Amino acid sequence: MKDSLILGLLAAFLLSPLSGGVADAHGAEVPATSAKPDSTAVLAASADTPFHFGFKKSVGGQLPSIDQEGFKAIVDKHGAIFLGDTTRKDLFLTFDNGYENGYTAPILDTLKAKKVPAVFFITGHYVKDQPELVKRMAAEGHLVGNHSWSHPDMTTISDSQIKDELDRVKQASAKLTGTDRMAYLRPPRGIFSERVLRVTKELGYTNVFWSIAYKDWDVNDQKGAPYAYRKVIDQLHPGAVILLHSVSKDNAAALGAIIDEARRQGYEFRSLDDLMRSRKEKPSPASPGQPTR
Repeated sequence: MKDSLILGLLAAFLLSPLSGGVADAHGAEVPATSAKPDSTAVLAASADTPFHFGFKKSVGGQLPSIDQEGFKAIVDKHGAIFLGDTTRKDLFLTFDNGYENGYTAPILDTLKAKKVPAVFFITGHYVKDQPELVKRMAAEGHLVGNHSWSHPDMTTISDSQIKDELDRVKQASAKLTGTDRMAYLRPPRGIFSERVLRVTKELGYTNVFWSIAYKDWDVNDQKGAPYAYRKVIDQLHPGAVILLHSVSKDNAAALGAIIDEARRQGYEFRSLDDLMRSRKEKPSPASPGQPTR
């Protein structure tokens, strides 16, 4: 089961088509395209038009962008997360846990020592294979997020199948953690559509994308802790949602130094729950022609 899942994940990352961004769904560099659909046109397109999350990377502290990727309108429409508050030097640390490669426990050790919150997006394979690690995530105050039961392209399955994929993870996790609260979803492979965002939002999930990533998921192409450190630190920006894969030995080795340097630069690591609370508390903009108070 583990070998087939690993092969499936690698195939998805290596072979899936891209939306044309500067960084693909998991941080690999790809050429930018010259023609991209207008965001308003996307809303008029089929609700099942698939997109592969990609973005223009942050360079020199500048904010990353999804303005040219063709899907910003539907991401905003359904309240999905790409960035936090860009007026604050907050960072949100997220991990994808499709399978275990021996590095989640050291990652948890580092987070505990540094007092940093994170969210771990788990699959059905992970929750079955690593119950003690799932328990530990929750016990140490981290959020456990949904990454689907079998890691499918959710744009290709029905609404009821999407619900089943997510419910199975939520129920299995609840048996381990003692809570059925699972508020965050990372779409498998970074593939989504307007329908997927709508259906999953109706099921109570906030979809979580990212604004910092690099090609860390290939366990056969690890380049050392200094490389991982540089790839993350060079992309730091206010409100960043950082995507790391827990299968990477480079990430596990570099994590402590990444946290220390980010803090030295004035950043603070916060929970996604903090971000969602601040979103709810933020006053809505005044309607045109209405006075502000």
